[in-house]
Amino acid sequence: MVILSFVIEQLILKDIPTGRYNVGDDETLSTNELIALMAKILGIPNRTWNWNKSLIQFCAKIGTALHLPLNTERLQKLTENYVVSNAKLKQALGITNMPVRAEDGLKKTVNSF
Repeated sequence: MVILSFVIEQLILKDIPTGRYNVGDDETLSTNELIALMAKILGIPNRTWNWNKSLIQFCAKIGTALHLPLNTERLQKLTENYVVSNAKLKQALGITNMPVRAEDGLKKTVNSF
């Protein structure tokens, strides 16, 4: 949220070339890291479950055969990596780093709720 607000402000204030830009933090966080960090910020225990990968894949195959919500296609979407580069945006804004680290921005965002 903090990064998005910064980018919107910069796009209004500066003359940025037209194009497609990926808005994102400089560092990446996995889903497990994100959940652990949110639990830490909120002061609650991290309750992630470690399930056997083969068991989940088997359940997804059954879901595909029976047309259930958890199927192989949805499992693929849930578990694939989605990492984008914000290099083009930083170059257009003339900055080398985003103003807030991902962890600090997440703390501000979680605490605002």
